[in-house]
Amino acid sequence: MSITDSPPRASSRPRRQRSSDRGFNRVFRWIAVGSGVLILAVLAAVALFLLWQAWPALTAGSDELADAVPRYPEDTSFIAYVGPLVFGTILAAVLALLLAVPVAMGVALFISHYAPRRLAQLLGYLVDLLAAVPSVIYGLWGIFVLAPAVTPLWLWLNEYFGWFPLFAGAASPTGRVLATVAIVLAVMILPIITAVSREVFLQTPKLHEEAALALGATRWELVRTAVLPFGRSGVISAAMLGLGRALGETMAVLMILSPGFLYSLHILDSAQHQTIAAYIALDFPEASGLAVNTLIATGLVLFVITLAVNMGARAIVARRKEFSGAN
Repeated sequence: MSITDSPPRASSRPRRQRSSDRGFNRVFRWIAVGSGVLILAVLAAVALFLLWQAWPALTAGSDELADAVPRYPEDTSFIAYVGPLVFGTILAAVLALLLAVPVAMGVALFISHYAPRRLAQLLGYLVDLLAAVPSVIYGLWGIFVLAPAVTPLWLWLNEYFGWFPLFAGAASPTGRVLATVAIVLAVMILPIITAVSREVFLQTPKLHEEAALALGATRWELVRTAVLPFGRSGVISAAMLGLGRALGETMAVLMILSPGFLYSLHILDSAQHQTIAAYIALDFPEASGLAVNTLIATGLVLFVITLAVNMGARAIVARRKEFSGAN
């Protein structure tokens, strides 16, 4: 062996052992994969069931549907029949979201960045307790307490701001209108949006907050420049969760709203709107035959709307993922 040849040296780095997929690791992996597949299977089964049960109503003629369904108008297609229900459902949910999101963000910011620790914990518990209240309790509160209390406000808005489309028409003296339903739905979705937004705001990196304070930012400037940009995608996710809850709410809407089947923006007028979930709950006990298929078809429409809302929310969040703290 020549002088220039150096003897082989043992590698200084220890050889990394392969992680064996045995025992509990394998069990956990199969449980995780099975859970994901189970969720997709259940979702597909629900969609197939709704489509299978709704198919007779989707393929039936307008005369058959008019004879089988009590509220079905004559010479009307199924799309024209379910259209006012879709309009009322979306209008109620959007109004509730417009009322709930600013309040929820304010409460979440107060709990996460303004309130003392003990007060923040107490407020957090109280907000979480609102989510445990049954919807029938909200319905009773809305019909016996809220509706009489807000009726003078609705009459005043109708008298002085009747030129605005939402406040036009003849204001109902009972308060059982879509505006009252929107307030009740806003209270119902407030805990969901507040809880998720609060947790997102608390995850703001401390380095971002300390950097903003070091540059002389006030508390509001800290929130505006560091907290809100970081939590924007989380707030959008929370709002979409609340929107899904508002779209599918049944009992509270059924107990409060005076139903109607119109394309109307007059939220202070009675007998103008109805939601899909409340309509199904109202007519299902007396339905039979093709009427049941028609109600299931309207449920299929609500299923598609909710799925589209969730997919849209995922797309919005994915577009903003580069601003998340994980990156």
